[in-house]
Amino acid sequence: MKPAKFSYHAPGSVDDAVALLGQLASEDGRILAGGQSLVPTMAFRVAQPGHLIDINGIPSLGTLSVAKDRVRIGACVRHAAFEGKTAIPGPTGALLGKVVRHIAHYPIRMRGTFCGSLAHADPASEWCLVAATLDATMIAASTRGERRIAAKDFFSGIMSTALAEDELLARVELPLLPAGTRFGFNEFSRRAGDFAMSAALVTYRLDGGKIVDAHVGVGGAEPYPRRIAEAEGALSGQAPGDAVFRAAAEAAANAVEAMEDHQTTAEYRCDLVRAVVRRALEQANA
Repeated sequence: MKPAKFSYHAPGSVDDAVALLGQLASEDGRILAGGQSLVPTMAFRVAQPGHLIDINGIPSLGTLSVAKDRVRIGACVRHAAFEGKTAIPGPTGALLGKVVRHIAHYPIRMRGTFCGSLAHADPASEWCLVAATLDATMIAASTRGERRIAAKDFFSGIMSTALAEDELLARVELPLLPAGTRFGFNEFSRRAGDFAMSAALVTYRLDGGKIVDAHVGVGGAEPYPRRIAEAEGALSGQAPGDAVFRAAAEAAANAVEAMEDHQTTAEYRCDLVRAVVRRALEQANA
């Protein structure tokens, strides 16, 4: 199939883009950045936007930078920007470089965008999991100005966010992890490149041999990714080891309200959560 008819717009600045979005949102105007989620749905006519606002010609939105204690990721920064050697220092750069290799396939990573993945808000998105686990801040732009949204308030359901229909996700800010931060990431999918049925990202530091500042995030199991406080509590103040990791994984599995579908029961997804959290913790301790 081919997309339904639409009007194409190519603004040259963020102000022009949000002005167009404010004008056209009521006519199902959509932002086009990487297009790796939007264009296929248009091809099958699942989505039929009346207007596409292509932001690829706005230079400021393609910027990836580090300022003080934050990584700033513009709306047009591609997945592939996090592969190989990057300007992002320390554990944060290493974490992003590890996670990105699990996203789809190389051609998609060359075109898809970090912010587009968050705006699409698929429960299985690796970047959504990163944002939730690291407590990212999303900056939404509109004709009313900029609005900062914490990750815990941004994701609201399956492919649903706190963005208003006339807001552009202009950039995302991630905190720089302190030196010495350990991290692990694990996901389960039926085939390489498929959406994860469950995924876990963990970070923590050691102080006197005990775990501090533990973050445990789970994605793919519920309608949106989130930190699991129960698992973090099971780790806090404990020495890393098999028994502690298993207890945290069990706490995570018990805390999630797992989704079901025609192929997967809630019980099976809880088992996957148990497995991916434990494996991510083992990886962090390796």
